[in-house]
Amino acid sequence: MKQIWYGVSLLTCSMLTINTALAENPPAPEALLQQMSAASQSLNYEVAFINITKQGIDSYRYRHAKTKGTQLGDLLLMDGPRREVVQRGNDISYFETGLQPFTLAGDHIVDSLPELAFSDIANLSKFYDFIAVGRARAADRSSEVIRVVSRDGTRFSYIVWIDEKDKLPLRVDLLDKDGETLEQFRVISLTVDPDVAEAFNGIDKANLPPVLSIPDSSKTQFSWSPKWLPEGMKEVSRSKRNLPNMPVTIESRLYSDGLFSFSINVNPSSSVTSDQIVRQGRRTVQTDVRNGNEITIVGELPPSTAKRISDSIVFTGQ
Repeated sequence: MKQIWYGVSLLTCSMLTINTALAENPPAPEALLQQMSAASQSLNYEVAFINITKQGIDSYRYRHAKTKGTQLGDLLLMDGPRREVVQRGNDISYFETGLQPFTLAGDHIVDSLPELAFSDIANLSKFYDFIAVGRARAADRSSEVIRVVSRDGTRFSYIVWIDEKDKLPLRVDLLDKDGETLEQFRVISLTVDPDVAEAFNGIDKANLPPVLSIPDSSKTQFSWSPKWLPEGMKEVSRSKRNLPNMPVTIESRLYSDGLFSFSINVNPSSSVTSDQIVRQGRRTVQTDVRNGNEITIVGELPPSTAKRISDSIVFTGQ
C-alpha cells in the first residue's frame, strides 16, 4: 500500500504542470470558491469519486438534489460492507452493516466529502488566503485551480480543482505544512442533470432513524480553558461524560473555524506519562499529563499546533 501511495504522490507532483495562461478576466479566487460552495448545495448532480489516503483507496457514489428548498443527499460506499449516509433537510442518517441506524442533525454530509465544498467562504476569507494557481484538466474537464492557505500557518492547506462549467469540485488535495499530500478527493465521473432528483422519490415519506438527542451543554462549566487558539477557531460545543465502566469524567470542548475542527479533552489522571503525539493522516492526537490532569487534543491539526494549544491550557488557580 505504501508503494501505491508513493506512486499517487508522484503523480500529484507531475500533474501539477498547470497551464498558467489564465482565461480572460477570470473570477477572483474567492468568487470561484463561493460559486463552488453554491453549486455544491444547489445543483442536482451525481458524482463517482475516490478518496485516497495512506490507509488505502475507497470509492464512493454521491447524489445531491434540492427540491422545494430541501437539501437531499445520498453517499454510498461502493466496496466492502454496505455503508450509506442519507440527507433529508437537516437530518443526516447513517446506515451501516452490523450497526444500529441513527440520525444526527446537520446541514450537509461531512463523511468523505470535502468540507471546503460546503463552507462559508466569506467567513473563511478572514483567516485564509485564496491563491489562484492557474488552469488544469481533471476528470476530463477544464478546471480552475486554487490554493487555500491559513494566514497564521497553523493549519493544513488545500489545493482545489473547480470545474469551469458547473463550478463543482473535481479534485481536492489536503497538504500538510511541508507540502506532503495527506488525502485526495478525486472525481471519476460527474453528471449534472435535474433528473437526478428522481433518485430521491419517496424520501419525504421515508421513516428515517430517530435523531440522537444531545444534552444541553450551554450551562456546563469547566475549571480550565485554552489561552491560545489558531485564528478563527471558535468553541461550538462542550460536554461532560463518564467513561463506560470507569469512574472517570471527561470534559470536552469542540472547536471549529468552519473548515477544520478539533476537541480538547481533560480528565483526572494519576499517570506520569510524558507528552505523546500521534498523527494519522489529517488527524493528530496530542496527550499531556499535567498537575494530575490528562489533556488530549484530537483533531485536524498539525502536531506543532496541537502541542501549542495543549501548552496554553490554564486551570483555575494556576
